[in-house]
Amino acid sequence: MFKRCLTVLVLSCSTAFADAPTIQEVSVRKVDSTWTFDVTLRHNDTGWDDYVDAWRIVDMQGNVLGLRNLAHPHVTEQPFTRSLSGVKLPAELSEVGIQAHDTVNGWSQEIKKVKLR
Repeated sequence: MFKRCLTVLVLSCSTAFADAPTIQEVSVRKVDSTWTFDVTLRHNDTGWDDYVDAWRIVDMQGNVLGLRNLAHPHVTEQPFTRSLSGVKLPAELSEVGIQAHDTVNGWSQEIKKVKLR
């Protein structure tokens, strides 16, 4: 009984030890009235059970301004860069945040701040 309880406890805690994605670099450029974001991510993708599946653009209040879904794991491509274009941002914004999501941990606590020029 003790072994069974211990096994269940270990398995239920294993996701707490999974690494969160890291945002390594963000490039932003304005194209006419919209913005293009190039985001470079690193994560120890292991396959379909644990991979970075999205990143998003948020304002400083946490409102979502753009979302880039990622369709598959990047096990052999690390770090990797993906873009999101055609993002409309309020003119008064001078800074946004980028936040990554993985299939194990959900949205990362890290939000990388990016100045808009």
